[in-house]
Amino acid sequence: MIIEYRQILIEGTIVTISLAVLSLLLSVVLGLMGAFAKLSHLRGIRRAGNIYTTFVRSVPDLVLMMLIFFGGQTLVSQLGGLTGLWGYVEINQFVAGTLTLGFIFGAYMTETFRGAILAIPTGQIEAGKAIGMSPGQIFRIVTWPQMVRFALPSFTNNWLVLVKSTALVSVIGLHDLVWNAFSAGRSTHQLFTFMIAVLVIYLIITGVSDLILRWIDRRYSAGVRRA
Repeated sequence: MIIEYRQILIEGTIVTISLAVLSLLLSVVLGLMGAFAKLSHLRGIRRAGNIYTTFVRSVPDLVLMMLIFFGGQTLVSQLGGLTGLWGYVEINQFVAGTLTLGFIFGAYMTETFRGAILAIPTGQIEAGKAIGMSPGQIFRIVTWPQMVRFALPSFTNNWLVLVKSTALVSVIGLHDLVWNAFSAGRSTHQLFTFMIAVLVIYLIITGVSDLILRWIDRRYSAGVRRA
């Protein structure tokens, strides 16, 4: 039965992986912005970063998914009608899922990157300023390599949770792995069999991800003596 329906399982897997990767990229961008906002010396920017992380941690992921998918396109369409700049805008399931997961995990990445930046000795940054480095050079040469090394354990955990959270998009009708497997299982009355297949596929995705992230960790930890 699995072999017979392998094509829709493969298509669902591709959608799931694409959704996870794009959401990860968005979350990294939002996480860096949020981390620097929470570390800012300006009270307004720092408060905005705190509101962002507090809001995401207080609202269930599924509720945010529904709000963005069902309420987001209504809000955008109404805004376009008021301004006369555009008409009705439809947000498809893939875009809504990417925006929602990126927004949610951007808050978690914010705390990950903030903790990693705080773990870097301030003396190194001050030394960079003392020898005339620009802020961009300090970030690229001093901050970024060490931030990656300190952030990787938490980053790995966030990525693995994000991969599992992609299953939420099935509730808004995106034909991801879970949706396709559920449809196939319901039509063949073999739902348990197809859910086992989903379990195995997710295990493979997370296993490969773990190997890649371990390689990145070794690369950024080169020359660092471990206790």
